Amino acid sequence: MWLLSRLPQRWRTELRDLVELILAPGLASVLPWRLCFQVFRLLSRAPWLYRAGSVAALSQAKARRQVPEGRELEWLATRRLVTLVDHADQYLAATRSDRFMARHLDVNGHWGDPTKAGVCLTFHWGAGMWALRHAGASGLQAHALVAAMQGTPFAGRAVLQHYVIARTSSVGKALGRAPLVVSGSLRPVIQALRHQQQVFAAVDVPADQVDSSVEVNLRGMQARVPKGLLRLALDLKVPVTVYVTGFDVTTGRRHLKIAQIPKPMDGLTVQELAQRVFDQLNEALETNNAYWHFWSEAPRIFCEPLHADHTPAPSS
Repeated sequence: MWLLSRLPQRWRTELRDLVELILAPGLASVLPWRLCFQVFRLLSRAPWLYRAGSVAALSQAKARRQVPEGRELEWLATRRLVTLVDHADQYLAATRSDRFMARHLDVNGHWGDPTKAGVCLTFHWGAGMWALRHAGASGLQAHALVAAMQGTPFAGRAVLQHYVIARTSSVGKALGRAPLVVSGSLRPVIQALRHQQQVFAAVDVPADQVDSSVEVNLRGMQARVPKGLLRLALDLKVPVTVYVTGFDVTTGRRHLKIAQIPKPMDGLTVQELAQRVFDQLNEALETNNAYWHFWSEAPRIFCEPLHADHTPAPSS
């Protein structure tokens, strides 16, 4: 630790990224999954692992009374474990076949018609790579929506940029089609839907990243979420599917829940559709809110300022 502290900041950042994005999660590529998961459970107790993101997430979740008193260490361990498993899926996807998926993934629900257009939505909750793999294996003609892989977040972080590029490539391989880069225009999405293909997207990104947003109730608080893709689904009368992918914190066994937004959707407002979609995130957070990766971004998502008498729904 003394030697590490003597390194220039750039090298410390790169070394941390090397450990957290490649070396630790990369164990999944060489160890049997059940053994690897138990190693991950031990690593998740290490305070240094994903320290900055985990501490920020705990602070924001506690400020919104989502972490019961006395369970902070348990919550942090779960948060680190989820992050570790999510990164490990990059290496599992590269080294495991669909037989691995059949053995380790439980599926509840089904995807829509693979020959028809569809909008498939999820959240930054759990670890979603195997949902994409399952969708690809089920015959969907799907594209994932991704952000441009350049700019300030990668400044001075070559390891991070390498990892994100590799992960985006893995997403394309899982679905069997190249991702669509969306940077202010939904035109590529419209073209895919008009060709009777499906688009996959995480819709809980901070609203300040998009041009327009809508309010939903999330854990008893008002949150602003992007509405562009929801508006498009209503305008084009495209069915909406919501899915979440989690895992058992004891065994590492995966579970995928797929839910269709009930028809008819005619007459729904964007806000009503958004709430139906985010009800699925509410249900997931009720199960375990430490699985949500975006607690550290809470100030950019939730609308109201925090007050001493602010009492959102208690955490499970």
